[in-house]
Amino acid sequence: MTNPFYDPYRVLTKIYAEGAHLKIALAETDLEELHRARTVKTVYGVLENDGYLSLCIRTFAQKSPKQAVRILLKIALYTLVFLEKPRYMVTDTAVDLLKKMGKGGMAGFVNAFLRAFDETKVSLPEGDEGLSVKYNFPLFAVKKLKEEYGERAERIMAAKSRGVSVRFVRGEENYLSRPHEETPFAHLFLFPNFVRDDGFFAGDYTFQSVGSVAICSVVEPCERLLDACAAPGGKSVLLSEKCARVTACELHSHRVSLIESYVSRMGVNNVTAVEGDSALFRPEWEGAFDGVLCDVPCSGLGTVAENPDLPLRKTEENFEELQKTQLAILKNCARYVKKGGALYYSTCSVLREENDGVVGTFLESGEFGVEEANCPLAHEKTQFGLQFLPDTAFGAGFYVAKMRKK
Repeated sequence: MTNPFYDPYRVLTKIYAEGAHLKIALAETDLEELHRARTVKTVYGVLENDGYLSLCIRTFAQKSPKQAVRILLKIALYTLVFLEKPRYMVTDTAVDLLKKMGKGGMAGFVNAFLRAFDETKVSLPEGDEGLSVKYNFPLFAVKKLKEEYGERAERIMAAKSRGVSVRFVRGEENYLSRPHEETPFAHLFLFPNFVRDDGFFAGDYTFQSVGSVAICSVVEPCERLLDACAAPGGKSVLLSEKCARVTACELHSHRVSLIESYVSRMGVNNVTAVEGDSALFRPEWEGAFDGVLCDVPCSGLGTVAENPDLPLRKTEENFEELQKTQLAILKNCARYVKKGGALYYSTCSVLREENDGVVGTFLESGEFGVEEANCPLAHEKTQFGLQFLPDTAFGAGFYVAKMRKK
């Protein structure tokens, strides 16, 4: 089927209807290669503007259409409003797809909706609700950001991803003739677009975020390191360059396989992937590691620019539950650190509750003390660690704290 809305529709159905993650949905959908770039742009664009597109539908539909029609309307509205394609073309394409999918009964509604749609009649709500729609952030997160960052909160939400982050092991000179942006880290560059080639499978380079590399830069060289929440394996592989042995732990077996695949592709032989729950004690690991990195599950609200599907799954209730998990992992993994060893806590969040809040509670035991962490990427020093914010750190927000076992 060559309808230009078909591939975006299939990917977005997996995300909206089945709860799939954006990058997994794209990877697991057999896309028409000739138009892959167009499909990816449309999928990202719809998700980045989900709040606004939903508002458009609410404004012009007397009652909410079924999910399949909502998804198609979002694709059509994004194409009409943001890609500025002709209305007749957008309408014809949407109606044609409905008929080909056997949903012709909704063709009249979609046709009438798109012909009647008038962007000038869509009004953003006032205050925090308006910011939530405009920047596609959960309302509870908007309120928390404003409480913590004041006027800067809107700049944080508005920050965009600066491109595809590529870390080279060798051969970078073959790629740097393309448009790119340098980062403060050696061999790490941002590209507006980057299609993987044979060099990826040969381990010449990998896709690794600026935040991931920044966190690794804080970790000191050591003999034996535990990466407690390691999938997909990028940090473990990078840290294997300065740590003699790395144990990469992950909760689910399929994610352990991801680590093993990553390690194999990069040709690394000092990383061992292990299945396990980092919140549950393993006696054989007690006091066994010189360093332990806890890059814990978090809200991910620092990476909305890179993961625009993330707000679809975030609620205030699961945000509060996350902090219990974060503290449980940190307390348990602290038992694996040797006396005098280092413990690192990191998230891809910009909210104090997940960052200094968790570390502060953990430090009450008195067994660990905070050590100053340093990183060449722009950051804010907090009470216990370093906070990186999207408006100054290439569009990504994350946190890291370094502690020493007394």
